[in-house]
Amino acid sequence: MTKTRVKLAALIGSVTLALTACVPGSSNGSSSASGSGASATATTTTQAAASSLPAAPAGLEDYYGQQPEWEKCGNLECANVEVPLDYKNPAGERISIAVNRLKATDTAQGSIIINPGGPGASGVDLVASGSAMFSETLKKNFNVVGFDPRGISRSEAVECLTDAERDEAATDNTEPENTTAYMDFVEDSVKEYTAKCAEKSSKILGFVDTASSARDLDILRDALGDSKLNYLGYSYGTKLGATYAGLFQENTGKLVLDGAMDPSLNESEITIGQAKGFENAITAYLEDCLSDAASCPFEGSVDDAREQLISVIDSVIEQPIPTNMDREVSVTQFVNGFITPFYEDSLWPLLSLALTDIINDDNGDNILALADASAGREDNGTYNGNQEDAFNAVNCLDYPRGATRAQMSAEYDELVEASPVLGRFLAFGGFMCNNWPVEATNTPAPASADNAAPIVIIGTTGDPATPYEWSKSLNEQLKTSVLVTYEGEGHTAYGRSNPCITDAVDTYFVEGTVPQDGLTC
Repeated sequence: MTKTRVKLAALIGSVTLALTACVPGSSNGSSSASGSGASATATTTTQAAASSLPAAPAGLEDYYGQQPEWEKCGNLECANVEVPLDYKNPAGERISIAVNRLKATDTAQGSIIINPGGPGASGVDLVASGSAMFSETLKKNFNVVGFDPRGISRSEAVECLTDAERDEAATDNTEPENTTAYMDFVEDSVKEYTAKCAEKSSKILGFVDTASSARDLDILRDALGDSKLNYLGYSYGTKLGATYAGLFQENTGKLVLDGAMDPSLNESEITIGQAKGFENAITAYLEDCLSDAASCPFEGSVDDAREQLISVIDSVIEQPIPTNMDREVSVTQFVNGFITPFYEDSLWPLLSLALTDIINDDNGDNILALADASAGREDNGTYNGNQEDAFNAVNCLDYPRGATRAQMSAEYDELVEASPVLGRFLAFGGFMCNNWPVEATNTPAPASADNAAPIVIIGTTGDPATPYEWSKSLNEQLKTSVLVTYEGEGHTAYGRSNPCITDAVDTYFVEGTVPQDGLTC
């Protein structure tokens, strides 16, 4: 272990329980937005927006009325839209937001803007490679629009680690311990990491908060020619959507918030909630696994299987798992690969196969493939996107610093109790924002949008990353919302659950019929 190796996944992406929908891999170059290489730009007019569109907020008139220059990129169109770097100084520097759209197969009612969550996930990639998540009804009636929020991927990306440094961080095999020595190591590592962020990304680091991205959404709405924002936000994208609704209540159209966050929770409460959520999902997986003894690597009761699983993790700490490649599987990579199928329960058989390979054959090929998919690592060692760095940058502006060592030590014990399997790997997250190069600009608070149009919230009962209780809480905070419940496992629901969810969402977007509050699918 060296101090140039940044450990602690929840801090810097080694083991991150990302607030992101389970989506396909990134798009290829032919489908990427113009920010990744095409020459499309957006022209900004000095004229007021069309009379049918809401007036521009004071001081932002130059950003409204943009005419994006759409260019073909694969089977989509791509462009850039300009926004102010700093909304407190809109006359200052501008940045570009990368956008793409899949045009409606029939006459479009308008656009639906998509955000897959994170923070740090690319909406451009989702729309380019994940169109199977959107029903034919939706694609017939709306232009489906993806964008990379500020600081993410093609939109003035936050950069901290090189690909080689990300590889090095992922190979750390240190066991998290509730000791002074381990906390010293974590804090030293985090300081080295945050210094790299400050060196490479000083321009953007102070301006990637959720409120600024919500203001970008309104400029994007206007550039698309829509008088109201139609929006489908997954996971962290629900926080972004709820923030938009609070800032632009009169411009809120049809919003679907799937896999909701509770914006009133602080960072510690979120981490503990996720620890409980993933432990519940592990229990559900083990029950399912043990029901088919022929394919399950564990035996006995669920509690027996849990202990066997913990023993596997401990053995990886003692000795990384070999593969048929020139790589070994560290405990960091094991945990990242292990958690990935809990976002999509159809992958549980693959998880059982990966664990069987490890237990029976000491082979980590399949668990490493899951870890690489989670991290966006390609076979050639490059990474697509910057989700880990963006995740930290956004969160450290949204959640104030201040956790003490004593508090983090107590939280460690609470996390281990909440999740005997994963809890120790989620501890000491406070060190990241305590050492972030810029101060937080937002604080957790309940969502408020009393005059917004009806908002649809979807909660999944077995969701590990955004527990169902968060959807219920957000529904209580937003006076115009309704709650739709998907009874199932996995993270988020639309595009991966059942026809009941699909029909409820499609009918809402296409016909304007709000689902019955309390609908259960």
